[in-house]
Amino acid sequence: MASRSSSVLAALNVVALLLLVLCGWPAKTEAHTQFGAYNKTCPQAEEMVFKEMTAILAKSPDLAGPLLRLFSVDCFVGGCEGSILLNSTANNTAEKDSPLNKGLRGFDVVDSIKAKLEVACPGVVSCSDVLALAARDSVRLTKGPYIPITTGREDGNRSSAADVAPNTPKPGATVTDLIALFARFNLTAKDLAVLSGAHTIGKAHCSAFSPRLYNFNSSSNDASSDPTLDANYTATLRGQCKAGDIATLVDLDPSSGTVFDLGYYRDVAASRDLLSTDAALLLDADTRAYVLRQANATATDEFFADFAASFYNMSKIGVLTHHKGEIRRQCSVVNPPSASSSAPLTHALLLATSLFTAFALALAL
Repeated sequence: MASRSSSVLAALNVVALLLLVLCGWPAKTEAHTQFGAYNKTCPQAEEMVFKEMTAILAKSPDLAGPLLRLFSVDCFVGGCEGSILLNSTANNTAEKDSPLNKGLRGFDVVDSIKAKLEVACPGVVSCSDVLALAARDSVRLTKGPYIPITTGREDGNRSSAADVAPNTPKPGATVTDLIALFARFNLTAKDLAVLSGAHTIGKAHCSAFSPRLYNFNSSSNDASSDPTLDANYTATLRGQCKAGDIATLVDLDPSSGTVFDLGYYRDVAASRDLLSTDAALLLDADTRAYVLRQANATATDEFFADFAASFYNMSKIGVLTHHKGEIRRQCSVVNPPSASSSAPLTHALLLATSLFTAFALALAL
């Protein structure tokens, strides 16, 4: 009788363990991103991305800012899982086609790098990691800091334009709005001030800031401009952006738009901030203090260290791991259903059947 009880107990323990594994419990055992996630499966991955980015930016230096922005947009809408890269379908408008994302660029860069990684290591490196590494290297290649980041992200299979507006700073957002948005992702007011420093590279369409140049006072029909803007800078911008211009691109940092430096903070402190959300940083005590400290800094050390830390924090938002996502073969479309995708589940079910059979036999003893 004791032997039969022991057999039953052993069978129950095995079945219980199986159920825990199949259900993915406990969560603490799940895989996370890690440094060097591809060291064994595709050891050349990070070097390949850097090599490609070096060649791309040598030819088109203006793409550094767009790639950095593309990654931040991806992370804030659904997490850093590559949903911004997906194309719309007949039944769904994807994030990239939201009116708020109209000016995004760099998709072809990610697609190009991913295609070369697929040749070298088929089905290994995710699109979300390609985007994260490309953004990281955009900073490094514009004389910014080297930022160690983890890899091993998986790609999401959902992208909806409806998710963009609730997770994107509105053009007229106040600094309180911006801080509240960042707090939703466990980012601080300091992270806001630091990550805004990414505007030291890149450009913006005239449509993003023209309300500050023309008819700023909505109750008036005159050509008034934002009084917080430096008058000379306003005149310069009006020369670049005529009323109604939606196509022209203007440097976010007029002093050094292709170099990752402190120029952005000096511009903001001097009221030469292109976007209203940049100007808003001066209206909160903490963000203002950070802006002014960097504007008066004689070296980039503090900003570079802070940016590396804040970028790393952002890169962890909503990542997918532990088979909760997929490794897309093409970044613009989800993988088609295949027999191979169901293989792990089939194996698990066969194992479950075997163990339940063992349990039944134990009860029969």
